[in-house]
Amino acid sequence: MLDRVGEPTGKNYPRTMKDNGDLAVTGMYDWTPGFFPGSLWYIYELTGDTIWRNQAEKWTTTLEPLKTFTGHHDLGFMVYCSYGNAERLAPKPEYKDIIIESAKSLSTRYDERTKSIKSWNYRKAWNDTTEWFFPVIVDNMMNLEMLFAASQLSGDKRYYDIAVTHANSTMKNHLREDYSSYHVVDYDTITGNVKYQGTCQGFSDNSTWSRGQAWIIYGYTMMYRETKDSKYLETAIKTADFYLKNLPEDLVPLWDFNVGEAGYTPEGKSYAVTFEEKLKDASAAAITCSALFELGQLAQNKTYTETAIKMLHSLASPAYRAQLGENADFLLMHSVGSIPHKVEIDKPLTYADYYFLEALVRYKNLKKE
Repeated sequence: MLDRVGEPTGKNYPRTMKDNGDLAVTGMYDWTPGFFPGSLWYIYELTGDTIWRNQAEKWTTTLEPLKTFTGHHDLGFMVYCSYGNAERLAPKPEYKDIIIESAKSLSTRYDERTKSIKSWNYRKAWNDTTEWFFPVIVDNMMNLEMLFAASQLSGDKRYYDIAVTHANSTMKNHLREDYSSYHVVDYDTITGNVKYQGTCQGFSDNSTWSRGQAWIIYGYTMMYRETKDSKYLETAIKTADFYLKNLPEDLVPLWDFNVGEAGYTPEGKSYAVTFEEKLKDASAAAITCSALFELGQLAQNKTYTETAIKMLHSLASPAYRAQLGENADFLLMHSVGSIPHKVEIDKPLTYADYYFLEALVRYKNLKKE
């Protein structure tokens, strides 16, 4: 893939595969550029080969301009998956400064009225009439890890407090009684009250998008690690249990747990209205697999660890692991970006590879103990 993509330009971060099999790349202001450098860091960690460290450093440092970016909430993915791993594996003083400044930029999207970090700017729901003025998505849980890191690096407790407040709002407003999750919650910008609960990338407003559930499991496992507050561990366990009981035999979920079921109806312009194939999403499996390795340790529950190992074997099997030279050189096949948006349907995804590699690192570290 490095040969295929050439030198980093700020505009050529691997993201997915085109319909013709070619590599599809993206610019740094997309939400995914941090995953490729992050994957290079994990390969360095797995192999110890400095060739990978040198490449990881090169691809990471091109992302420095992002430290002042405030256009959407994904700065944790963009900066922490790259610079966070750089700081962990080959620290340099400037990495700390970039992480702290990125956290400062992300914090500009926090609003005391909603007690949340605004994910996206204004947009409409699939029915084309419901307007979202302060949409918050479950994916946002993943960006909180950078705030904790910045709090530790800077000594500024404000970042820690924002992360905790946001996680509490998500716990209150994104989770249903059975610990399934809404993808999107829209807040009233004046009162801070919840106006809407539904989906943007899932099958329907009342369904559970599997990657969204994966972000939740991973996010609250991380919250417990960082705070040691037992309510986060309980949430991680209950959301994981919901996810696990809805899995097929190979432990890779459908892209939405309720796709095609009675009582779940996509609407408006969503491509899910007409797309009926029940596709799997390997990216959701990879994220959850990585989370379960950590949850197994934090909860001292071997069942989660054993399930994570089985998931890893499933993802590494020929059913999901691509042959060398195929799949635009991505590791995993059969992920789903967003069926409602009609993009990246049954394609490799850079973040699927990133969390697969992270799961391998966690598995390797587990075997050392």
